Amino acid sequence: MKLRRCAGVLLAGVLAASGCAGTEKALAGPKVNPAKVEKLAGSELSKLTLTDKAVERLGIRLAASQPAPGNMLAVPYSAVVYDTKGMAWVFVSAAQGVFQRASVSVASMKDGVAYLTAGPAAGTSVVAAGAAELFGAELGIGK
Repeated sequence: MKLRRCAGVLLAGVLAASGCAGTEKALAGPKVNPAKVEKLAGSELSKLTLTDKAVERLGIRLAASQPAPGNMLAVPYSAVVYDTKGMAWVFVSAAQGVFQRASVSVASMKDGVAYLTAGPAAGTSVVAAGAAELFGAELGIGK
């Protein structure tokens, strides 16, 4: 019994000396909010600001909206998200890690491309991968 107690004390001492004591607290570290959601005045929309790590973990990938025949715009169909009312949206990015929803009108979809009759101007960066995750973050889903 005395041997067990000595072994336990010795093990606790080794763990403390090696820095393993309090590992849970050390791993937790300061809480970092990966996404900041700011409501835009006079609008139902928000501006989302993500940390670089959050952008990486969500796999956010951008693509530029392109002019298309018939005075339309083309964006990857993966960029389009729909709300509960059936309205179509894309997330635009004007700065690194900053995103905002923009309304679009989808005329058609072919081969993974959405053709828009209304939306962000040609050349605007839209979120081609990760738009659904941004929409969830904006709406507070998963909190």
